[in-house]
Amino acid sequence: MLVLENVHVGYGQVEVLRGINLEVKAGEYVAVIGANGHGKTTILRTASGLLKPWVGKVTLDGEDVTGQAPYKIAQKGLIHVPEGARLFPQMTVQDNLAAGAFPRTSWRTRQKNLEKVYQLFPAVAERKGQLALTLSGGERQSVAIARGLMAENVKLLMVDEPSAGLAPILIDEVYKKIAEIRKTGVGVLIVEQSPRRIADADRIYLIENGEVRMQGGAKEVLDSKEVMQAYLGG
Repeated sequence: MLVLENVHVGYGQVEVLRGINLEVKAGEYVAVIGANGHGKTTILRTASGLLKPWVGKVTLDGEDVTGQAPYKIAQKGLIHVPEGARLFPQMTVQDNLAAGAFPRTSWRTRQKNLEKVYQLFPAVAERKGQLALTLSGGERQSVAIARGLMAENVKLLMVDEPSAGLAPILIDEVYKKIAEIRKTGVGVLIVEQSPRRIADADRIYLIENGEVRMQGGAKEVLDSKEVMQAYLGG
C-alpha cells in the first residue's frame, strides 16, 4: 500500500532522513520507534506530502505520489493525525470532525461518516456540542483520530505519538480505539515512544539518525540489543 523508497529529506540544508525504505501493506499495523529527533515524525510528514523528498520516491497503492499536495494524497486514502491532536480549540467537537470531511468527495458523505465515527467513539458523540478547548488530553486525541476517519475511503491512518502527554489509563483507551479501527480493515502506521503499546504490531521499524537501524516482527525488534542500546539506553 504505502512504500517509501530510498527517501532523503530534511529541513533547510539539514538532512533528516538518509535513505529510508519503509513499507506498510494493506491492513497492516506498523510502528516506527526511536529516540526523539531521529526522524520518526519526518517519515509521516513525507508520506503525507507535507515534505517533498530530495531523493527517493513515495508510492501509494502502486501510484507515485512523490511531491503531490497533501490534500491530494489524503483524497487517495492516506490520513495523517499529527502529534498533539491539533484541534481547532474554539470550534465544537462536531465542527472539528466536519473539518476532516473538507475534500469534496468526503463532504458529500459527511453525515454517513459522522454516524460511523460516533458509533466507534461514543464518548466523542456525547461531547459533540462542547468546544474542543474544554476536552481532556485523551478526549482531544480521540477527536483527532475520529476527524481523520471522516475522510472518504480511508486506507491508511498514520498517527504520530498518540500517547504523548497522556496518563496511562487514557493511553489504554486511545489504543483500544486504534485496535477497533484496525478491525475494520484500515491500515495503521504509528509513531510511538512506549514499546509496550506496540507489542502486537505486524512490523516495527527502529529509526536511528535518519536511517532504519532495524526492522522485523514486534518480538524480534523489541527484544533486540539494538533497541536496548539505541532506544532504551540499556
